[in-house]
Amino acid sequence: MASAGKDKLIDMIKTGAPMTLKQQLKLTVALSIPTILAHLSIIIMQYIDSSMVGRLGTNDSASIGLVSSSMWLFGELLGAAAMGFTVQVTHLIGANRSNDARSVLRQSLVCCMSFSVAMALVGCLISGSLPHWLGGSDAISHNASRYFFILSLFLPFLEIELLAGGMLRSSGNMKVPGMLNILMCVLDVVFNFLLIFPSRDISIAGNAFHIPGAGLGVTGAALGTVLAEVVTCLMMLYFLLVKSRDLKLKGTTGSFAPTRECLRKAVKISSPIGLQQVMMCGAYIATTVIVAPLGSIAIAANAFAVTAEGLCYMPGYGLAEAATTLVGQSTGARRRDLSKRFAHITVTLGVLSMGTLGVLMYVFAPQMMSIMSPVHDIIDLGAQCLRIEAWAEPLFGASIVCYGVMVGAGDTLIPSVMNLGSMWIVRITLAALLAPSYGLIGVWIAMCIELWVRGSIFLFRLWSGRWTKKSVISSN
Repeated sequence: MASAGKDKLIDMIKTGAPMTLKQQLKLTVALSIPTILAHLSIIIMQYIDSSMVGRLGTNDSASIGLVSSSMWLFGELLGAAAMGFTVQVTHLIGANRSNDARSVLRQSLVCCMSFSVAMALVGCLISGSLPHWLGGSDAISHNASRYFFILSLFLPFLEIELLAGGMLRSSGNMKVPGMLNILMCVLDVVFNFLLIFPSRDISIAGNAFHIPGAGLGVTGAALGTVLAEVVTCLMMLYFLLVKSRDLKLKGTTGSFAPTRECLRKAVKISSPIGLQQVMMCGAYIATTVIVAPLGSIAIAANAFAVTAEGLCYMPGYGLAEAATTLVGQSTGARRRDLSKRFAHITVTLGVLSMGTLGVLMYVFAPQMMSIMSPVHDIIDLGAQCLRIEAWAEPLFGASIVCYGVMVGAGDTLIPSVMNLGSMWIVRITLAALLAPSYGLIGVWIAMCIELWVRGSIFLFRLWSGRWTKKSVISSN
């Protein structure tokens, strides 16, 4: 019943029917909740992963933290490639052009698979040298290299999972990707539980149980992640290609050969996003290089604090995905006023929700860190970082959701430049200046200031309305 009501509201966008504020709010919430729950499950998974690896020791935690930003870079590039096609599909569905949307979907499968195979090859080739390039010590470089190699090897499955999930969301189906992401998190935890630790006996209520385990440590954490991705990828494809109301390919015919026009639009959308992600993740890598000389305690505290802060991200990214769909379909339907209303609704909710969670993060920072590590120095340092970052959460929320709004409208170049300028000019410069004197605390102070700047400039662009004029989808 709830799904039928949501589909009816989405159809109102396509048909040009007027929508009341109540209906807009209802649709926004309906699309946001599944993605917020999915992000929550991912953060909980990361908490559990971090807690499991944290029990192995500081060096094992640092080995994963050292290459995490580099893996983000690969993942974000894959996401950018998928976005070039999903934005097109969002606009075409909004314009009631389902056959054209399916054509883009077919082409996207070929293009994204080819791109991900190339990325996997690059990742595997550099995995041996990467930890040393990042300034990692010999004590952590071996495990870091192996972790990165395994994740790189399975990048094609991650790419197709991202593409399929994005395509389902572009049609307004937030529930299936959300539920499958939750399943992926559960599977990751189960696989990690079996692969990270050795076989052991535990006692519950006086009863002894034997728990099998492979005892693979950091390698087990990598294998657990990729196995969960493989299962999720296959299920996501099934729901997209067989079950999707708007995009299923079962029973349809069409060419999978990429066309020049589709590729042109994909490149126009993806290139700014991809360049942004290269530079943004390059900035995260630069931050890792700044943090690495501070020692294993700082590396682990930084990685765990980033994971802990993820609890504040979940409503922001959930609302951003909803905004991309709502604004994208409204743009495809040539309803600029409705695009603006959805933009203002989602951004306001993002600021309020992330601001509220920022307050909770400030209060419970030590408890959040203690879940992931038993080491007092890591807990204390990470908690200080979280309390600094809590002050930036409302404006961080504004930047996240505003970016989702602008991507939905096909406006990717200027927002990407804004992200890059804020990150490199403000954050990296300040972090490099403050780290020698204030250590990891200085790095997080720089992060907080940069997020204030980023949120402010995104709100200015939102209110200017210039993003509404950037659609790359032609009217024919």
